[in-house]
Amino acid sequence: MSRLGLALWPPRCLLCECAGVDGLDLCADCRDALPFNRNACRRCGLPLPDGAEICGACLRRPPPQASARAVFVYGFPLDRLLPRAKFHGDLASTRLLSALMASELVAAERPQALVPVPLHTGRLRERGYDQALELARPLARHLDLPLRTDLLRRIRATAAQSRLNASQRRRNLRGAFSADAGRGLPAHVALVDDVMTTGATAHAAASALLRAGVARVDLWVCARVP
Repeated sequence: MSRLGLALWPPRCLLCECAGVDGLDLCADCRDALPFNRNACRRCGLPLPDGAEICGACLRRPPPQASARAVFVYGFPLDRLLPRAKFHGDLASTRLLSALMASELVAAERPQALVPVPLHTGRLRERGYDQALELARPLARHLDLPLRTDLLRRIRATAAQSRLNASQRRRNLRGAFSADAGRGLPAHVALVDDVMTTGATAHAAASALLRAGVARVDLWVCARVP
């Protein structure tokens, strides 16, 4: 925001309505309370004890993505911001979360493009916005990376993942995504999504990109459910 904008509309914390800091709609106390995920499995983003690098599940069965960065653990007070962005179209929350993601991902290995995990067109019509795209768009600007919304499509409507267990989630996403090999695919992309629970959605999307010819897929998500 410009200096004039900050003077006319000073930032206010979206969680407690106190004065924001550093140009963000977040106060210092609420920022300090955020559950940053700075020790996690480098393949799936699962929070791990200090010193561990890869979780047992990824050692037994490596996922399709080469690496994963989950900026937060899904917990208080993030669980008051993310639902507003995901289900209620609160773009102020989305912009704040994207800015926080950018500050943590600025030192990550840079992909050639960001690819938001798309909604099916039916779900998009129903909801009216795509939360992964709304996170990825300002993130791409913050990090000066191309945003490619043309590489990945959700070609099959699926049941809501939140209602399913892990094995049902994997079956639910089978064949749900398609990537077109003839669209000038970058060699290295990062998938952007809001929340990762079992990883079924990320695995299906990453696998579609790899089948199309992308050499490396990373995963950048706002939050990881422990």
